[in-house]
This record gives sequence, structure tokens and C-alpha cells, in this order.
Amino acid sequence: MKKNKRFLFIIMLLLVFSVGLQSCKDKKSSPKPYAYFRIDFADKAYRSYDGDCPYRFEYAEQSVIYPGEDPNPCWINIHYPVHDATIYLTYKAMDNNLVDMTEDARGFAYQHTVKAESIKELSFDNDSLNAYGIIYNLTGNVASPVQFYMTDSLQHFLRGALYFNTRPNKDSLAPVIDYIRKDIVHLMETTAWK
Repeated sequence: MKKNKRFLFIIMLLLVFSVGLQSCKDKKSSPKPYAYFRIDFADKAYRSYDGDCPYRFEYAEQSVIYPGEDPNPCWINIHYPVHDATIYLTYKAMDNNLVDMTEDARGFAYQHTVKAESIKELSFDNDSLNAYGIIYNLTGNVASPVQFYMTDSLQHFLRGALYFNTRPNKDSLAPVIDYIRKDIVHLMETTAWK
């Protein structure tokens, strides 16, 4: 009787083991998705830009301003070294061409429709500083996820575009884009004309 119980126990153990091995074969394993590094953001703090150009604004302290590549001294870049991102600012004096300037800015934003999942336009009005504009928030794997312009509708036109020095990846860049977008909104809110 003991031999039968032992034999039955061994048979049951082998049966459970073989079923367990067979179930492992049926499951297909998939590689783990790529992980992204944790991003620590600096606390928000701003300083004033008041150069020789006919505009002034506040920009993030962790960024650096340097001249643009164009010979126009009022074309400047605001670079975020930690995030390898740059806001390219271009300034033009207006000459009764507000419609042309705003349509050019809109055209630059909508050039990204090939890759953009959506483009949301938000208007900005600050009557006390005589500053008006639109910010374009682009979603998807676009080269420039945020673009904007500011104007006084008569003399000044300031356009900006955010670019990263990396391949666009909406998932990994989303926190950084949101962080810098807040800085862009602050820049727009504090833009004033000289």
C-alpha cells in the first residue's frame, strides 16, 4: 500500500510539473519598453531681459540668452542647457503689415500638421502693456511643440518657437514641454514694448 501511495504521489508530482512547464511555453514574453530618465525640474524663478531691443520680458533663471544667428541683433535665443532646448525669438518692426505678420506666424505653426496630432491656439491679451498674441500648442512628435507671437498691433512683432536638440518623442519630452510652456506663458505675460 505504501508503494502505491508513493508511486501515485510521484505520478501526480510529474503531472503537475509537466503541466506547469507546458503553460510556461505557451506564454509569449515581450521585451520591456524603454524607460526614460527621471527629470528633476528647478523651482520657477525669473529675471528680466531688457537689452537694446524694443522689447523686454522676464525669462527663466535656469536659461541663458545668446544672440541668434541672424545679423539682426534683436533675434535672440533662450537656451535651456539642462534640457537641451531653445526658444528662438525673432523680432520685426511692423509697417502696416499686421495681417501678413500674423499669417506668417500661423503658417510656421501649421507647417507641422504633417506630424501634429492637434494644434490648439490660445489668444493672449494684456491691454495694460499693449501686448497681444497667440500661443500655438502642438501635440504629437513635432519638431516645435510650442510657438507663439506677441505684438502691439502697430509697430512691434515678436515671434518665438521652442525646439529641442533631439529627435521628437512626445512621451519622453512631455514633462519638459509642459515645464517650458509655463515659462513661455510667463514671457508672454511680461512682454512690454519700449
